[in-house]
Amino acid sequence: MPASGPGWPVRLLEECALLHLLGQGWLHRDRLPEALAATVRTRVGLTRPPDGPPLRDDWLVLAQYDVPDPRLTTRRIWLYGTTSGRTTLLLSYGAAGRAPELSLPAGLTLDAGVSAYPGTGQQRGALGEQFSPPVPTAVRPDGVTTAEAAARYGSALRDDPWLDSVPVTLDDVVPTPDGASWQLADADGDTALPLTPAATARPGLWRLVALSGGAPVKVFGECGHRGFTPLTAWPTTPGRAVHLC
Repeated sequence: MPASGPGWPVRLLEECALLHLLGQGWLHRDRLPEALAATVRTRVGLTRPPDGPPLRDDWLVLAQYDVPDPRLTTRRIWLYGTTSGRTTLLLSYGAAGRAPELSLPAGLTLDAGVSAYPGTGQQRGALGEQFSPPVPTAVRPDGVTTAEAAARYGSALRDDPWLDSVPVTLDDVVPTPDGASWQLADADGDTALPLTPAATARPGLWRLVALSGGAPVKVFGECGHRGFTPLTAWPTTPGRAVHLC
């Protein structure tokens, strides 16, 4: 981290503070509420299997993208329950240089059961039985304003202080330049969310700008302390989703 560029002392201090908090949580886990203790166990690497019965729903595949690492490739797949309104994250892993096995077609829905992992503020789930092949759908997730998205992330930190981001769908936002970067601004308001540095460096940004053409769009992505990372977008008029990752 000391070689990560300007502002590294602040980032180093933030990470040290989070590690200290996690260490204290682990040492005093017996005093924590059960759900928060489960989150601490997960954060230190002691994962537990999903608990509770699977939730059967028509799950819309919102986005799928890989996070490469020298030793491991992590695939993140976001699902949205069209009946339950629940958003859940599937994780799949592959050895370095090899794609993870699980792959779902973004933009389609699948009738399946999903079980939740224990812990407060955890969106992760496990895919269970699939009852039919994926099919197209016109369903879109419900959206919020940029201010509501930031508040949602703040609320989630109460349950999981180590959470980098939360899944959010923004309604009626316009991608606009913000100096050397970009932001998503509410079409009918005066608030906006900055895009993360990673998002501004992706080709998907220009697909988002082209889809908008200066008009409002609906955007699903991850909202966190570094900003917003758009993953999928829809035009306000009926039309197909554009995947940005």
